[in-house]
Amino acid sequence: MTRPLILVAVLLGLTACNPDRSTDAGEAATVQATDAICRPTPVGRQTTGCYLTLTATGEDRLVSVASPAANIVQIHESRMESNMMMMRELREGLALPAGQAVALEPGGNHLMLMGVKEPLTVGDTVVLTLTFAGSAPLEVTATVGQPAASEYDQAAPAVGH
Repeated sequence: MTRPLILVAVLLGLTACNPDRSTDAGEAATVQATDAICRPTPVGRQTTGCYLTLTATGEDRLVSVASPAANIVQIHESRMESNMMMMRELREGLALPAGQAVALEPGGNHLMLMGVKEPLTVGDTVVLTLTFAGSAPLEVTATVGQPAASEYDQAAPAVGH
């Protein structure tokens, strides 16, 4: 009789240690991804950018991304500094405000695939596994192609992603 009670106590303890993944409505927070696209890899290069739009049902954060197509995937931001476009990794991830679409796009926040294992050409697909602070991981299949032109693309020369 004591074993079932111990098992119940252990399970309740583990449940209490589990991070809260709920929204105010008591439902599990989720993230939806749309419009996933990765640029083809330039000849002789093993890096490229991927873009998509994320919408979280509750406050969340994209904390990491992985792909079997690349050795490393980083969450990056691009911004103008001293009239130069600079990129840096968002080591703390990317904030996803509840109910707001967050676009990862050329010239802004994006995913950077580094150490691409095989050249990516138009028509290929790339599997991305997105990990969040609160929501369950999300697997997304991105097509390889050219993203829609952004203000950045029209104002600055292409730099490979």
